[in-house]
Amino acid sequence: MPHRPPDASALPPATLERLVALLREDDVDAAIDAGLMDAWPDACAEVLDADARALLLATRARLRTAWDARARFEARNARLARRAEEREAARRVPAPPPAAADAAPARPALPSNAAAILARAKARAAGGTP
Repeated sequence: MPHRPPDASALPPATLERLVALLREDDVDAAIDAGLMDAWPDACAEVLDADARALLLATRARLRTAWDARARFEARNARLARRAEEREAARRVPAPPPAAADAAPARPALPSNAAAILARAKARAAGGTP
C-alpha cells in the first residue's frame, strides 16, 4: 500500500489523465504508484470529463474502503491472537518446584492446640498419664 506523504495540493490535469489511462488499462498498481491514493482533494478531478472523473473517484473510494477493511481485519486478528494467548497462559498450571533429594517430605505444621491434643493421645496410648 504505497503512499506518498500527504500534501493536499491539486494534481496537474496531465497526472489525472495519466491515472485515468492506467485505470482504463486495468493497471491499478501502476495507478497507485503514480499517485492515485495520495492526499489530493477530489475536487481536482473536476477538470476531467464525467466518465473519467467517475472512474477515478470510484476507484479511489473502493480502494479506500478495501484498505480500511483490511486494517480492521488485521486488528481483529491481532486482538483474537492476543486473547487466545492470554487464555492459554491462564490455563497452564505452573509446574511444582523440583523436590530436593535429601530433604524430608514436608508435613504441614499442626496448630498448637491440635498438637497438644495429639501429644496427650499418644501419651495415653503408650500407657502414660493423661
